[in-house]
Amino acid sequence: MSTARQATLHRVTSETDIAVTLDLDGSGQANIDTGIGFFDHMLTALAKHGLLDLTVIVKGDLHIDGHHTVEDTGIAIGQALRQALGDKRGVRRFGHALVPLDEALCEAVVDLSGRPFLAWDATFDRDRIGELDTELVEEFFRAFAMSGMLTLHLTQKAGKNCHHIAEAAFKALARALRMAVEPDPRAQGSIPSTKGVL
Repeated sequence: MSTARQATLHRVTSETDIAVTLDLDGSGQANIDTGIGFFDHMLTALAKHGLLDLTVIVKGDLHIDGHHTVEDTGIAIGQALRQALGDKRGVRRFGHALVPLDEALCEAVVDLSGRPFLAWDATFDRDRIGELDTELVEEFFRAFAMSGMLTLHLTQKAGKNCHHIAEAAFKALARALRMAVEPDPRAQGSIPSTKGVL
């Protein structure tokens, strides 16, 4: 496994212009500017609790709405994750976390399987958290899972406050991802699959 598990990418479409840098072996440093304050807060939490050094700078068509910005950011971060992981040699592959935030409780389970899938079970009883449409929380996780080529199960176990539910979900993903990408000293640099490829 390469000692430098980092990625830098620039993704440009007619709807968004996104620059991402990612270091899987960071200390949780974040530089986030998507133009959507609450989304910035969530990505900062993802970096902090995943011990990822993450920079995300987005210029999106927010005059329309936040959909393209949030979805495309998920795509870009997923692409950066794949680039930083390389062939996934020597990683733990699986990760899980159960994270509370006051009355809210969310579980994330990650498999760096190479098979993209999102199982999402969470509900919000209002349309917006700050400037973020709550339906876009699921869209981010789906875009991230599909582009990152990973299986992600995110389940809300408890909670009523929408801010708490969303934040617990992002923090749960952070901790599960941190576990999954962690080098496994017992793996001796092997691919964690009976197929020999992920």
